Amino acid sequence: MRTIDFAPLYRSVVGFDRLASLLEAATADGAGGYPPYNIERTDENAYRIEMAVAGFRPEELNIEVKENLLTVQGRKAANDDARRYLHRGLAERNFERRFQLADYVVVTDASLADGLLSVSLKRELPEALKPRRVEITTAPSAPAIEGEKAA
Repeated sequence: MRTIDFAPLYRSVVGFDRLASLLEAATADGAGGYPPYNIERTDENAYRIEMAVAGFRPEELNIEVKENLLTVQGRKAANDDARRYLHRGLAERNFERRFQLADYVVVTDASLADGLLSVSLKRELPEALKPRRVEITTAPSAPAIEGEKAA
């Protein structure tokens, strides 16, 4: 049993309902683990998702980003050849994998090589959110009044 009751969370916090729904979605793995994938951190602000999509051609794969949700779909074309398999162990089924992206994470590249689909991601903070240095200026000294001694 892998279900978690988030009802106490909803009763005790305000404004974190999006976080609770993300946790619920993460615990409900509807894809059944297919296709297998890795998520790798390649730099401080860069990531890569690798998915094992052996047997899929680039035109059978679709990558879409909408409102911080990365969706990777694989749709196999109808197999019209008259092959007779004695054993069929390679999965050629359609799939859809979804990844919730953090704010300001964008997809920068996607490539398919050796049966692995690699999707590169990068966190790009807007200039307004990046830390910046504020220079400290000093006020010019007040002009000396005539007849007073300088300290």
